[in-house]
Amino acid sequence: MGAYSPAPLITDSILSQVEKEIIVPTLNALKKENKKYNGCLYCGLMITKEGPKVIEYNCRFGDPETQCVLPLLEGDFLELLYTAAIGKINKSAVKYNGGSSVCVVAASKGYPENYEKGFEINGLDIKQDNIIIYHAGTKKVGDKIVTNGGRVLGVTSFLKENNLKAAKETTYAALSKIYFEGITYRTDIADKAI
Repeated sequence: MGAYSPAPLITDSILSQVEKEIIVPTLNALKKENKKYNGCLYCGLMITKEGPKVIEYNCRFGDPETQCVLPLLEGDFLELLYTAAIGKINKSAVKYNGGSSVCVVAASKGYPENYEKGFEINGLDIKQDNIIIYHAGTKKVGDKIVTNGGRVLGVTSFLKENNLKAAKETTYAALSKIYFEGITYRTDIADKAI
């Protein structure tokens, strides 16, 4: 229930293998079946000892992966989306800025099964330039923000330097200031990469 970027596990060799064994065959299969597709194709992968394995495909960005990646992009993301939509993708519209990011999902107790809604969320007034709080299962009731789903918030740090340890510490420090009844989250996000 979280994500981090960059992923040190992903080497140039693995990227090349993913492109050659997964992405290119996927795109070729779409062409062979005469399926025109313009848009985001998210490929959820697991890196195993035998190589990368596909877990899922989605015609949307990954959640919470996107919350980590977007703050690390420089350039015109809208141009990238637009040029992809019209079939003339501008690959130079955005580039990775060299930083690091960690996103931790704050969920309602009982998620993904039974969970209660309507608990006031406190601590959302964090004023930190390197923290973004993405709302997911929230709702405004009067002047309060309350829980309204299983995945409630994505608390995300983004640092200019590639330092996942510092990004993790920044995220969890911000998350420690947020509270709602039944809040739950993993405490090991990014540990495998640090």
